[in-house]
Amino acid sequence: MFLVTGATGGIGRRVVRLLRQQGSSVRAFVRLTSSYSELEHRGAEIFIGDLRREQDIEKACLGVEYVVSAHGSDGDALSLDYRANIELINQAKAKGVKHFVFISVLGADRGYEDAPVFKAKRAVERYLAASGLNYTILRPTGLASNLLSLAERFRETGLYLLIGDPKNRTSVVSTDDLAKIVVDSFTVADALNQTLSVGGPEILSRAEIPQIFSRIFHKEAIVINPPLFAVDGLRSALGLFNPQTQQALGTYRTLLANEFFSTKEEVANLERIFNFQLETLESFVRRYLTV
Repeated sequence: MFLVTGATGGIGRRVVRLLRQQGSSVRAFVRLTSSYSELEHRGAEIFIGDLRREQDIEKACLGVEYVVSAHGSDGDALSLDYRANIELINQAKAKGVKHFVFISVLGADRGYEDAPVFKAKRAVERYLAASGLNYTILRPTGLASNLLSLAERFRETGLYLLIGDPKNRTSVVSTDDLAKIVVDSFTVADALNQTLSVGGPEILSRAEIPQIFSRIFHKEAIVINPPLFAVDGLRSALGLFNPQTQQALGTYRTLLANEFFSTKEEVANLERIFNFQLETLESFVRRYLTV
């Protein structure tokens, strides 16, 4: 039995789909308010719970042999990115789980003090590595699925909002490729007890993304490029009323202000370990938007 947290998210939903296609038993940890009918239709066991509740995590881990932690923080890094994952690891160890795959983030080890998600993910990485469990830690760059709404908007308007330095580099990974890597991590020997950067096959400047959209949709790009200090102003204003949102924007600012890409050597190593060729951003967008 596989337990997948964040099962209705971009990564988790794809992981459940792949596991069910292989005939594996899957328990999908979901919230009552989430859309989980597809998972149910695919034959996943639906576990409705709250990752902020230790007793829910304990119940969800009963009879489980493999765990995929793919949930996000929803603006609450301390409770969800940190505490929930620590409890998942504790319960996995207590229940004799054979392998734990944790979705971290590229740059978790860079010491970004103003980014709660990065700090929480790094603390969990360390805890998992020292837990005695078999593990695989995956550090993805930006997910291609997160750009689909921007691509849709571009198709309609030609507009693309690019905050910060257009020269900053990224290597956006196909979310389908990441899901395949997650699932294969349980059986590929070279993924055991490893921490792997997971990026796409191309290192792109952020300015090249609207150019890709322009090529796909045959539409001239109108790039709106506000400076990064616009986010700083918004954070300061929100901090007067909502400190939690101000902290969450610290993670957002970190993502905008820095480069997140896997090196060519890291990508080649990833393709060697998992024995498939990673998909480009353009291929992913064309495939999903049937261009």
